[in-house]
Amino acid sequence: MVTHVRAEAHGDERGALLSFLAEQRGGIRRSLLGLTDEQASGRPSASELSLAGLLKHVAEVEQGWVARAKGEPPAVKRDESNWHECFVLVDGESVEQQLAYWEKVADETEAFIRAVPSLDDTFPLPNDPWFPPDESVSLRWLVLHLIRETARHAGHADIIRESLDGKTAFELVGLARS
Repeated sequence: MVTHVRAEAHGDERGALLSFLAEQRGGIRRSLLGLTDEQASGRPSASELSLAGLLKHVAEVEQGWVARAKGEPPAVKRDESNWHECFVLVDGESVEQQLAYWEKVADETEAFIRAVPSLDDTFPLPNDPWFPPDESVSLRWLVLHLIRETARHAGHADIIRESLDGKTAFELVGLARS
């Protein structure tokens, strides 16, 4: 669902970027309204994606990118052996727990982005085969990347939710206000 992101205060680029990121987070959160963990873990299409899995994935991705920008390792190290766990609830995880974790991650992202000296500051990309070697990106790139990643999955979430029970984003906004 399209929501309105208020214009930033004159010259508040950080605020504008963070507002667009928050808007996209809201799309994923709304897609989970009124669902049990079992329903949120359902995969109503040929895809392996579920709403619970998307939630877990975007929280891990956001935390991992901000950690890298800080020069720290991600909280969860993913590789070929455990990549699939990024998209499913495991070991007693719940949607409620993942939502709380993502809220904490979002607060940390906002505090970090607001505190850095400049969005032009850079950090090195991970030494992974899908990134160019010895390349750095700006903190502005980081926030734009998080907006893109979250928006992409918010669109997936809309489709998955409608496939689960026919509810659309317009109906879910009503649930959020109840």
